[in-house]
Amino acid sequence: MSTFKRVHLIVMDSVGIGEAPDAAEFDDYDVDTFGHIARERGGLNMPNMASLGLSNIKEIEGIPVSDSPKAYYTKMQEASRGKDTMTGHWEIMGLYIDTPFRVFENGFPDELIQRIEEKTGRKVIGNKPASGTEIIDELGEEHVKTGALIIYTSADSVLQIAAHEDVVPLKELYEICEFCREITLDDPYMLGRIIARPFVGEVGNFKRTANRHDYALKPFGRTVMNELKDGGFDVIALGKIADIYDGEGVTKSVRTVSNMDGMDKLSETMDEEFTGLSFLNLVDFDALFGHRRDPQGYAQALEDYDARLPEIFDKMTNDDLLIITADHGNDPTYRGTDHTREYVPLLVYSPRFSKGKQLELRSTFADLGATVSDNFGVKLPEYGTSFLKDLK
Repeated sequence: MSTFKRVHLIVMDSVGIGEAPDAAEFDDYDVDTFGHIARERGGLNMPNMASLGLSNIKEIEGIPVSDSPKAYYTKMQEASRGKDTMTGHWEIMGLYIDTPFRVFENGFPDELIQRIEEKTGRKVIGNKPASGTEIIDELGEEHVKTGALIIYTSADSVLQIAAHEDVVPLKELYEICEFCREITLDDPYMLGRIIARPFVGEVGNFKRTANRHDYALKPFGRTVMNELKDGGFDVIALGKIADIYDGEGVTKSVRTVSNMDGMDKLSETMDEEFTGLSFLNLVDFDALFGHRRDPQGYAQALEDYDARLPEIFDKMTNDDLLIITADHGNDPTYRGTDHTREYVPLLVYSPRFSKGKQLELRSTFADLGATVSDNFGVKLPEYGTSFLKDLK
C-alpha cells in the first residue's frame, strides 16, 4: 500500500477502555472509563464510532458490535510508568518515561511554598486541588486585598498560579512562574507544567484572561514530531498539543476552547493543503468530566463528539488516514479525582480501506508514533513497532 499524504490524529483525552494489567500497581481497581460511563448512561449512542469498530475492541453498552467495521481496531497498553497526560502523549510520539511525573492531591509541601514566598515576597494562599474558576471566586477578594498568590493544583502534574493583572503585573507573574519551573524540574517534585493564570474584573465578577502561559517540560528525547518537522513535513498542533510537547516538533499551533471548537479547528485544518500530521487533543473529556467525576456529562460529551465525525469522514480522501485514540483513563465513577490506568482504544480509518479488521494488541502507545514515522519515511523512534504494513 502506498503511504498517506496526511495523518489526522485525535486524542480523546482520558477515554480509557478498561483496566490495564498493571492497574493495581497504580492503586486502580475495576476501572473502565468507557464501560462505566455507558453503564451509568444506560447505554451510549455513538453510531459513528460504532461504525469504525469501537465495540469490536471491547463491547460497550449501547454501541453495537459491527459486522463490517470501517476501521482497523485494537487497544493499546501504556508501557511508561505513569498515567498522566504528558506521559501518555510523549509515549504516543515514541518516548518511554520510566519516572512518573508527580501529582500533589493534598497540595504542595511547605518547603516548596516557603521557597516561593521567600523568592517573591508574597504570601501564598490556596495550595490545594481546585477548579481554576472556583478558586478565583473563593480567594480572589483576599488576593486583591493582600497581593498573596493563589496557588492550586489538579489531578494532573501541574502547579497553577492565579493573579489579578492589576495586582500582580503579567511580567512579574511570568517571572514567578519561571522561578517555579526551575525549582520543580527534578525530584522530589518532577512537575509536568507550571501555568500562569491571570484574571481581571471585580469581586463577584472575576474573569480569566487569554494571557495564560504554560511552562512545560521539554520531552526527554526527540519525538516523531521532531523527525517530521526536520524532514520538511507539517506538524499542526490543535488544542493543548503544543503545550504538552513544549512546542517541540510543531510547525503550526492552533488554540481551542472546547471539544466542539477542537472539532471545528480539525475540520478547518482538513480544508488546508498540507503534507504531514494534524494532531488534536480533546481535553474536555478529562478536565470537565473525568476529574469532576461527572459520568452523565462525560456521556453527553462523547455523544456530541461522535455526532461531529461524519463531517470529518466527508472531508477525507484516499490520501488521508484518521487515527483515534486516548492517552490514559479517567473513570468518572471511580473514587478520588485522579486518572486511571487503562488500556486506550485505537481506531485507524481511511476511505481507501475496503473494510477494517482487528490489529494485534499493542504493548506500547509508541506503536502509533512508529506507524506515523513509517508512513512519512522519517527516522523511527527507539520504542514502538509500526503497524503500517497491516493496513491493507
